[in-house]
Amino acid sequence: MGSRLVEQLGAQNAAGATASALADQIRALVLDGRLTVGERLPSERALALELRRSRSTITRAYGLLEAEGYVARLHGGSTRITLPHADIVTIPTDDDSAIDLSIASMDSTPGLYDATVRSLPRLAAMRGTSGYSLRGLPELREAVAARFSERGVETSADEIMITSGALNALNLVLATIGRRGERALVEQPTFPHALEALHRHGYRLVPTPVDVEGWDARHLAETLLSVRPHLAYLIPDFHNPTGATLPDDERSRLVATARSAGTTLIVDETTTELDIDRGWAPTPMAAYDPRVVTVGSMSKIAWGGMRIGWIRAERSLITRLLAVRPSFELGTALLEQCIAVELLADMPALTAHVRTRLRAGRAAVEAGLAALPGIRMPSTPGGLSAWVDLEAPVSTALSLAARERQLILPPGPRFTTGGVLERRLRIPITLPPERTAEAMSRVAESWAHVQGGAASRGDDLRHAAVI
Repeated sequence: MGSRLVEQLGAQNAAGATASALADQIRALVLDGRLTVGERLPSERALALELRRSRSTITRAYGLLEAEGYVARLHGGSTRITLPHADIVTIPTDDDSAIDLSIASMDSTPGLYDATVRSLPRLAAMRGTSGYSLRGLPELREAVAARFSERGVETSADEIMITSGALNALNLVLATIGRRGERALVEQPTFPHALEALHRHGYRLVPTPVDVEGWDARHLAETLLSVRPHLAYLIPDFHNPTGATLPDDERSRLVATARSAGTTLIVDETTTELDIDRGWAPTPMAAYDPRVVTVGSMSKIAWGGMRIGWIRAERSLITRLLAVRPSFELGTALLEQCIAVELLADMPALTAHVRTRLRAGRAAVEAGLAALPGIRMPSTPGGLSAWVDLEAPVSTALSLAARERQLILPPGPRFTTGGVLERRLRIPITLPPERTAEAMSRVAESWAHVQGGAASRGDDLRHAAVI
């Protein structure tokens, strides 16, 4: 089994690289967050064998990184990732001149303020209680259950737990049913923080490909049946980052296959309501099997600052989740829950706002990409972003060039398990059109820089961080 470093580098990309080029590639992985501080790198001898290079080339590459402060040679001969001791020059995301495309999220719905005001009497009525809300407010659980029922899967409030966001929900599920050392099937690409959560809970990740055209159904089924992973993490609606939606017939077959393989499906519905003009509404995957675990969130349809999420699961699992939850939190903030009750009472207004904003953001990204030779806007009927094909493995180089222009633009490999998809780039469609237009102008400058073969300034690269 190869080292994680070579997985991230891609053996083909590293083959034939000079010591300086190899050091640049490793530095880019550190700056992009794909190699973490403190992570142990292979020994010089082991890496030389993996890459089929001379040991002197590896020694020289590690020496360059050590001189720049990106690795440290520790007692016993191990080499670990560090950051330079000099101050890291970060892009000030609170500065109006910086644009952060690592966050694909809209500003708050116009109804948030009024919903907050309407929620205050509900909050005031609870002042005589303890204030802890381990399961979630009954009114909110009923509202979430009603939305599931409207979408085609009968759900009761007893099958709902309210959480502090969808990622919090995922971590709670993993803390409850997780098995360290087991395999987990994940889409490639997918939401990076879900990958990190699965890694943290000790899972070995098995990828299955997804693109703007959808899933490779045969690969997905064969992987489930041959590997029999303990669980699978999926985003079937407006997949993040590709924007694809899994058809109903494929959902039914997938659920049946997972049942045969003994695999628990964890379905992330954070992006489900982000429809622009898809033209059809899929059935929730929980409708095909009550054992499907579903996590969702208000963050994309209302506001990321309101940390409200939920878990839909069988009552027996909800009971287990309730037993585990106090070990790391005692419930979800009551004010946000009260506001969420008010917002969910008017879903048509929420979804109309989402549709209008996303349509404008999509048009702005499309206009910006039209000016870039060789890049075409993919079909994006909804979701958070456009998953762009650069037609060359230059995504990380483009990301580094963008950072020099006060633009945070995570490259395609950030969304993968093994440093692949260097041809791809995620561009959010969630910013206001005027902000998107400025971001696309900087993308164009960065693209011209990369296409022209110009080298990024070394000082800026080794003292910058990718968020």
